[in-house]
Amino acid sequence: MNSKERFLNACRGLPVDRPPVWIMRQAGRTLPEYQELRSRYSFWQLCRTPDLAAEATLQPVRRFGMDVAVIFSDILVVPAAMGLEVRFTPRLSITPPVREARDIERLLPIRPDSNLDFVAEAIRLVDEQSTAGPAVLGFSGAPFTLACYMVEGGPSKHFHQIKGMMYGAPGVFADLMERISAAVTSHLRHQIEAGASAVQLFDTWAGELGPADFRRCALPYLRRVIEELRPTGVPVIYYVNGIGNLLEAAAQTGADVLGIDWRLDLVEVRRRLGKGQALQGNLDPAILFAEEPVIRKKIFEMLDQTGGRGHVVNLGHGVIPDTPLAGIRAFVNAVHQWGNDRNG
Repeated sequence: MNSKERFLNACRGLPVDRPPVWIMRQAGRTLPEYQELRSRYSFWQLCRTPDLAAEATLQPVRRFGMDVAVIFSDILVVPAAMGLEVRFTPRLSITPPVREARDIERLLPIRPDSNLDFVAEAIRLVDEQSTAGPAVLGFSGAPFTLACYMVEGGPSKHFHQIKGMMYGAPGVFADLMERISAAVTSHLRHQIEAGASAVQLFDTWAGELGPADFRRCALPYLRRVIEELRPTGVPVIYYVNGIGNLLEAAAQTGADVLGIDWRLDLVEVRRRLGKGQALQGNLDPAILFAEEPVIRKKIFEMLDQTGGRGHVVNLGHGVIPDTPLAGIRAFVNAVHQWGNDRNG
């Protein structure tokens, strides 16, 4: 079974020879070869230059043998394509913030075959250049998370601007979410057409919502995006940071795979959702700073909770920037060893 087959089978709850493994934010951050690229190019240059993005995508696959090559990009390419200015220095900012109906009217409809085609072209290059046969994973920010960035104008601690719009101007909020959802759908469909084996929706900030607000303000738009992608036949992964209080609602999105952070045991997730739900996760990223025996023990405990069926092994959040390379290597090796032990 090659990496792509292994990953797709796991996403669909089918038998695998061993669980597939990759790490969120594996492209970049920790690798010296990525740091060498960053010494010569800005982050936006890497994202928007397909051959550079393809190189950053493949670096962790070459070094660690990941089953998945997650495309090097950023969720904020969508707000940028909608006409907002996205800056990463000296701190992340999105200007002008979208606060009123007139701000929404100024947003541009995205044209993924032109102003976002650099992502699709990077996917094509990865598919062509990869000899190890990994699955190629495309992604986008989920509508609510992108709305948070666009309304807040950057990161936020309290999310008072977006929640103020939700509660005080629900019509304006709905209009914004409709436009973002259409953009996200187009962006993901274009990635699939370029050759993505699967796509992931990152909902970094949906965990800030209570269950009722999630069902009212996020779920309908997620369901629409996923339903419109269903005819493509590719699996959709949905990840929420802090999914515990939203677990049952998140399962109603129609996503093939739910990404789980480390705050929940996977046996508890299966108890609440049933054994048929494919899962991704969910090791605490900080564990990769531990010694190899500790990492191996934690991986074995996690995989024993699912039996490795319908389980894409990952961290419960993105890899921490200064994570030791030895920790990542131990993580991947432990997954391989667990599979070998179970099959041998």
